[in-house]
Amino acid sequence: MSKIEINIVAGAMQKHAIAPEVMRAILEDLNREAEGEDTGELKPPHVKKQFVIVISDPENRLPKTDFVGWVVQIPDSESPSTTVERIVRTAHDFNSSKRGRLLPVQTVGETLESAQARFFKENGVWVKSKTPVLVVRTTNEIRETPSLLSDADRGFTPTAPSS
Repeated sequence: MSKIEINIVAGAMQKHAIAPEVMRAILEDLNREAEGEDTGELKPPHVKKQFVIVISDPENRLPKTDFVGWVVQIPDSESPSTTVERIVRTAHDFNSSKRGRLLPVQTVGETLESAQARFFKENGVWVKSKTPVLVVRTTNEIRETPSLLSDADRGFTPTAPSS
């Protein structure tokens, strides 16, 4: 949205012969709005966000402990199993560069945090989170909804109805 100075709006209203009392009321409203924008009253505070990876684990195969991961993208036509290999190639490419010879990366995490985007792009990887993010497990079921599985199979413990 572009901003227009109030004196330009006033000139346009005079050109179209708007009544002076109506013009005055409109200009006062515009001035109040402009002052409100300058003080930041109308703008809500910025909300800091974080990435979280949610993994479906309906059969409880993953460990119960917390672990972290990174969010990356690869071409749609490629197999996801090649992702780690692509990151390893990126690490080798980065380590052979001038900056990489000074500060070589030795882990996947270091590679994702330190290597420049051009090295990833050459290997078909786009990093969405340079820092690791928390992975949260879910059974992929919503409580108290129809299901083919019993509550025990869904990971829920039956509770006695309150009386």
